[in-house]
Amino acid sequence: MALVVQYCIQVEQGSGAPETALFTVPEFRQRILRFDNGGEERGDDERDEVLYVLAGSGVVTVGDETHAFEPGTGMFVARGTPWRVDSANNLRVLSVLVEEPLPASSSHSVIAGGQRGAATAGREFTLLAQPENGCASVTQFVGHIPAGRAPDHYHRYDEVVYVLDGEGAFHVNGESVPLRPGSSVHLPSGLVHCLENHGPGEMHVLGVFRPAGSPAEAYYPDGTPAVVPAA
Repeated sequence: MALVVQYCIQVEQGSGAPETALFTVPEFRQRILRFDNGGEERGDDERDEVLYVLAGSGVVTVGDETHAFEPGTGMFVARGTPWRVDSANNLRVLSVLVEEPLPASSSHSVIAGGQRGAATAGREFTLLAQPENGCASVTQFVGHIPAGRAPDHYHRYDEVVYVLDGEGAFHVNGESVPLRPGSSVHLPSGLVHCLENHGPGEMHVLGVFRPAGSPAEAYYPDGTPAVVPAA
C-alpha cells in the first residue's frame, strides 16, 4: 500500500491478508476484508458498519437472517448487531466503520442495488445503504462516471471512495495522480477536487459519506451549487 498524495491511497489487488487497512479518519475506518471460508461472529458495539461485496461469493447471517452475499451487494449493520460469514468462496468485501453513529432505525439491511439517479456532468449513482433502509448516519452508493473530466467541485459531506473498475486520475491542490481499481480516496468536506475517467467505458466507484444525503449535492469552487439535469 502506498500513500500517493495526502488524499489518495493505491492498494495492491493481490494481497491475501484477512484485513487490509485503507483510510482511518475521524469519521470512518475503511478496510478490505477477505474470507476463504466461514468465520467467527463479528460485530461492533460502538460503530455502525457498511459493507460492499467486491468479489467472490458467500452466505452471511446478520441478526437472525441469512442472505446470499454476491458481488454488488451492499449491507448495513447497526452497532451492537452481530453478523458472520457462514461460507465463502474467495469473498472480498469493502468495509467502512462509522464512528459515533446516529441512532439507526433498523438493526441491519442487505441491499442488492437499485435504480440509477442523476448527478452532475453526466454522472449517475445507485444508492445502497441510506436512511430509508435504516442507516441514519451515512449514504453508501455506487457512482457511474462516464469518460471525461467534470469541473472542479466540492461537497459539504465527508466521504471515502474506492475505485471498483476503470482508470483515470484524481486532481486536487494542483496535483494529479492515477486512479485504477483498488485506489482509495478521502474527500474531507470542502475539499475542491475532481475525478477524471480516461475511458472509454464507465468508471465505477463505491462511495460512503456523512452526513447522509444525495451524492448529487456538489458545489463549484465559488460556492455556486452544481446543477443536476432535469429528469
